[in-house]
Amino acid sequence: MQMVTDFSYIDENYRRISFEVSEAMAKYRRSDEKVDIMAVTKTVEPAAVNHAAELGIKLLGENRVQEYCSKKEFYSKDTEVQFIGHLQTNKVKYIIDSVSVIQSVDSIKLANEINRQAAKIGKVQKCLVEVNIGNEESKGGIDKACLKDLLYETAEMENIKVCGLMAIPPIMGAEKYLCDMQQLFADISAEKIENISMEVLSMGMSGDYVQAIKYGSTLIRIGRGLFGPRNYG
Repeated sequence: MQMVTDFSYIDENYRRISFEVSEAMAKYRRSDEKVDIMAVTKTVEPAAVNHAAELGIKLLGENRVQEYCSKKEFYSKDTEVQFIGHLQTNKVKYIIDSVSVIQSVDSIKLANEINRQAAKIGKVQKCLVEVNIGNEESKGGIDKACLKDLLYETAEMENIKVCGLMAIPPIMGAEKYLCDMQQLFADISAEKIENISMEVLSMGMSGDYVQAIKYGSTLIRIGRGLFGPRNYG
């Protein structure tokens, strides 16, 4: 007899997250705004990911190319996968045909390679530019002072479409940095750079997604809060 895995903890976590998101949206945002919930799937087995999809989470965030390639065939066909982790240029070719968005563009070198690989398959790859809003050496992302230069350069590329920004703020003082990202997002939007659209502000994870919603996030990335502590085995 096939063993049935109990994923009731995911149900409970999803109910809690949905309630807190609804409360935050009602408190901080206009009624016509929305925020998407992404399930961050690092180290999570496909069966658990698919259970989350059955609950209504159709957006998946992958951090590691090798892990993603080993799991993608097992994911529900109803889901959309975005790449959110640090991406080396030599790994772009392995994901370019199957991810809808690459959220972690942080250099012109990476943008050029994405553009090159996308051109090979006749695709315009949607991307977000990752901003290191706290200037932390341990994190990826471009310095906000260099952001506009990168955006203007990518705007010239035929096979990339930048559609927003992503950030992982420092744990300490997160609210300040979330506020800074909201302002930066507004400033870039006001620039009206040709071929650049500010549709997505991806910020907020398990520990700060309510605050992120307060400061304008349109996409929150939840891993531990949905699937529990990660097993790095």
